[in-house]
Amino acid sequence: MQGGGWGLSPPLYSASRLSLGVLLNALFALTQVEAAIDEEQYSVKVIKKNYIYGNIKHQVNIYVKVYTNSPFLVCMDLALSQKEVIDPNYLWIGPSGKNLKGNYINLTETGKLMVRGFQESMSGSYTCTLSYKTINTDIQEEREKFKTYKFMVYAYREPDYTYQISVRFTTKECRLAANGQFFEELKKILNDLISDLTCHVIEPSYKCHVIKIPKHGLLDELFVTFQVNPFAPGWEAVCQQISYDCEDVTNRRVQEARDLIEEFFHKQTYVLKHEFRNVPAIHYIDHSFEVTRIDSCRPGFGKNDDTHNDCASCCVVCDPGTYSPNNEVRCRICTSIRIKHYGAKSC
Repeated sequence: MQGGGWGLSPPLYSASRLSLGVLLNALFALTQVEAAIDEEQYSVKVIKKNYIYGNIKHQVNIYVKVYTNSPFLVCMDLALSQKEVIDPNYLWIGPSGKNLKGNYINLTETGKLMVRGFQESMSGSYTCTLSYKTINTDIQEEREKFKTYKFMVYAYREPDYTYQISVRFTTKECRLAANGQFFEELKKILNDLISDLTCHVIEPSYKCHVIKIPKHGLLDELFVTFQVNPFAPGWEAVCQQISYDCEDVTNRRVQEARDLIEEFFHKQTYVLKHEFRNVPAIHYIDHSFEVTRIDSCRPGFGKNDDTHNDCASCCVVCDPGTYSPNNEVRCRICTSIRIKHYGAKSC
């Protein structure tokens, strides 16, 4: 098909059945128109060991990925843990204000607390009071001491990824009728290319601009933008095959889709040089591919660089008094009612 041309309605092929090279040829053919962990991720602080010690001077913030186990919260500060402690007793109080108990609680005899299968409703304040004795052997005196440690534990998720992609094409002129048809065909080809990953192209658009390039005069160019999204029809069925939250899977799939599309455009220049004797009227501009990741959070979660600067890139459970009803990046403040729980999705 070198140098050949189809009419205004070239036959469409299913991208899932064609190699990437055939897809490239199909796209270029159109442009001939009119000349056209076992070690789980316990905390954002990258916990090397599975112990987080208390601090008597301030609360300790901990971020636990949903559906994973928390690190062990140690009812003791690091300095005291290096000393001999006589007759220690530990009292743990959870977010409900009651003693901690239940199948999801792992509490050791040395006062270390782990919360299993952490969920947004488990977020909040975990307070431990340590009582122990000091003995002055000179005067045979015993004294009981108390220390209180407060841990603020927050559930978090990884953000859902969407990729904003922009590319540019030369065209014969902005008023060329084939520009719109070319754009529609491009959308079909890209969607077919990534459909097996249950990803799809959303919010596609294009504009034609006249560009003044040094030493080249005026050129008409198509500026094409679109987003690659991992939630194409059928993505829920893929997630149901997984026993845990599937955000890692959806993010991996959309990254693969981004890579396929990037490879697709990067090969355009090679195909243009080696498979076409005549340059198509509409063709890809080399090195014009640009991609930006856009993060979104699941309902009940949001980002807050100020409140959660230790977890700035994470979607942290919405604090009491705030909510997130959709896939926004930030939790909203609720003024109509008083929200007392974490992870609210409505106001």
